[in-house]
This record gives sequence, structure tokens and C-alpha cells, in this order.
Amino acid sequence: MSGRVAEGRPVLLVVEDDPELCRQLRWAYEGYEVVIAADRAAAIDALRLHEPAVATLDLGLPPDSDGVEEGFATLAAMLALKPDLKVIVASGHGARESARRAIAEGAWDFYSKPIDIDALGLIVARAFHVQALEAENRRLAAGTIVGRFGGLITAAPEMAKVIRTLERVAPADVSVMLLGASGTGKEVLARGLHEAGPRRKGAFVAINCAAIPETLLESELFGHEKGAFTGAVKTTEGKIEAAAGGTLFLDEIGDVPLALQVKLLRFLQERVIERIGGRKAIPVDTRIVCATHQDLDAMVADGRFREDLYYRLAEIVVRIPPLSGRTGDAALLAKAFVTRHAKSLNPAVTGLSPDARAAVDGWRWPGNVRELENRVKRAVIMADGRLITAADLDLSEPEDEGDALNLRVVREAADRKAIARALARAEGNISGASRLLGISRPTLYDLLKGYGMHG
Repeated sequence: MSGRVAEGRPVLLVVEDDPELCRQLRWAYEGYEVVIAADRAAAIDALRLHEPAVATLDLGLPPDSDGVEEGFATLAAMLALKPDLKVIVASGHGARESARRAIAEGAWDFYSKPIDIDALGLIVARAFHVQALEAENRRLAAGTIVGRFGGLITAAPEMAKVIRTLERVAPADVSVMLLGASGTGKEVLARGLHEAGPRRKGAFVAINCAAIPETLLESELFGHEKGAFTGAVKTTEGKIEAAAGGTLFLDEIGDVPLALQVKLLRFLQERVIERIGGRKAIPVDTRIVCATHQDLDAMVADGRFREDLYYRLAEIVVRIPPLSGRTGDAALLAKAFVTRHAKSLNPAVTGLSPDARAAVDGWRWPGNVRELENRVKRAVIMADGRLITAADLDLSEPEDEGDALNLRVVREAADRKAIARALARAEGNISGASRLLGISRPTLYDLLKGYGMHG
């Protein structure tokens, strides 16, 4: 997302060489994280480091403080680096002619000096508002989904396909099985499925079947009557009853023992349960969503999982790709996790350094989203400066990407990676991505088509 947020405030870049005016602007715009740059080089460095959404630019910059050419050169350099940047140009040099030229060369708005702080503040606020709307439109056009399904954060076309499938099945009263490696967000998707369905007003009850000892799992699921076993001092309902009218999420369903699978199958067939030690049949109406990282087909073939239960649970099967298979998601999630954890753990941290972003993009993430969040959380705590580095993430060394020596294969892999990064950076905007890559739009379209990628 354009415009890094620091401590909950959007970043405003002020390119101005007048120290007194800079102090006034910093004081006046306390609602923003104001970053000051006094010349073109400092402005470009700040743009790379802080990724602001909006900038104000004085055309009279050194070494041409009495003219406008250095200011216009700075405008061109800033827009070349970040095409969607909203630049508000201010100048007292030939205001009318400078205004026309600035707008023609890509500035978003123009303001004549002397500056009226309140009036300029309204322009700045409007620029941030418009930029946010445009970013949202680009995300929608590119199929980006951020926080729309169970709070899921993703910009990957691979995950957009998963979301579309879940949105279609959410209204239907069918059992859904989510298959994917540990840490891929299966519970987040299960919760999204619940919230998107007709049972959203009921409870969402989750139980990790692998985390509960086999001797206790039956009681956790079905409940027990008082005196059913030693320590059963009162009647207790199980997770299935607690999910009546809502959704029961059975995580790691592959770890349910065979003896308990029989009882679970009976519930799915008859929609009634009996508590341990009880004789009364209790009807329960709940939707079942289950998940596992295991190969259930192989378990059925080996006799470790009942085939009849499998087909009751797997009316709809959805496969969740690992983080390494989600184009652009690692960087997007890393930024979100920094924002989430810095608030409580280290408010001084505002984002990721360029080497950290590159390391995040290059890592294969065998532990998926869970590993990424854990690394970012640790890095937020350990970081000494405002920006998390690759060393803070313990990702200072890139992973070995194999011994492929075929030049075509290596080049295609590099092309795909660069294109995916540029599209994620430009939030799906083809023109912006092509500028970042230094190629024309037709060339980028040809590459996307040739590699079977989505723009």
C-alpha cells in the first residue's frame, strides 16, 4: 500500500530548504509523520526510505534557489521513482507559468507562496484522501483482497482464486475441507467462511484435534455428564454443542483417532450426539469446516482414516497455497505485521529497510505465514532503529535457489520475480510497474502473457 504509516500516522514528505518554514510545517501537520528533505538527493533518499503517499515540493531548491529548474528536475525524479506520488508544488517564482508547467509535468496540485498553512493543509488532506481511493481502486482492479475475508491480508492472484471459491460455497450448507501446510492461515479462512455464510450470527468454535490428548478429545468434542468419569464433577457440553447454530472448525482432523472417527461419523450422519456417560440423544445443527496439513487420501489408503468419514467432511475441498506460492504476499504481510506489533512492542519502529524487504521477498518461508509473523515480531523487539533490517529478521543470507544452470530457466525465474515485485510495489498498476522495471507497457504485457502471469 502506498504511503507507509508511522506510529499510526501517514507519511508526508516536505521538500523545502527554508528551516524556519520546515519548523512551521512540522508543527502544523502534527497529524502526519513529516519527513523533511532540503534538496533533490535528500528527497529521493527519503522517498525510497519512507515511501510517502503525498509530498510538498518547493521549486526553489539549491543550487538553484532563485530559479525553478532544480525544482522541476526534482519533480521528475520523484515521479519516475514513484509514479503514484501526489506532489503539491509550491513556488513564488512566476506562479502562473510554474503552475501550468508543474501540472503538465505530473504534479497533483500547485500552491503559490507565501504559504497559508491552513489552506495548504486542506490540499494535503485531500491529496491523502484521493491517493487512498486510487490505491483501493487499483487493488480491486488487480484482484487484491486486503482484510475482506475473515481479516485475510493478501494481494496474490493465487489466493484470490481461493477466496472466490470460498465466497461461492459460503451460503451453501455443505462441509468444507481446507488442505494446506501448517501456518498457511486455514483458521483465518475458516472464520471468513463462517462470517460470509448464513450462520454468521451463531458461534464460531474451533478445536485443534492434534493439541488435545486422545483420552480427552472425545470429552472436548461431545461433552460429558456429571460422574461419567473420575473428575467429572459437573455436566459439561462439548465443542459440538457449543457450535449449535454456528460453525465448528475441526483443525488437524487427520489426528482424530479411528475409534473417535466412528462417533464423529455418526454425528455427521444423524446430527445428534450423546455426551459421555449420557443416554439422551441431543440434536445439534452446526456447520462443519475442517482442515489438515496431512495427506488424507494416503491415510484412507493406509486405513488410518475412514473413507466414509472423509467423504462426509470433504463435500468441498479447497487447497491453500503456501506463502512461497502467493505472489507479493510476503512483503505485504511483513508490512502489516510490523504495524500490528510495533504499536505494543516497540513504537519507534516504523517499517522495513530496503534490504529487509528484499530478504523477505527472497525467502522461501517453509513455516509460511506463522514463521513470517514470528520473525517480524522478534525483529520489532530487537530492532535498534526506526527500520527493521534483514539482520533483525535473521534473513541476512539469501536462500540457495538451486543449481539451475540453464540460462533460459534462470532468466525466466528472474523475470517472474522482478515482475511480481514491481506489480506488488505498483499495486497492480501496469504503467507504474513498467516504469519501475524500465520497460514499455506493451513489453510488460507480452512478458505477462508469455509467462502466464496476471497483471
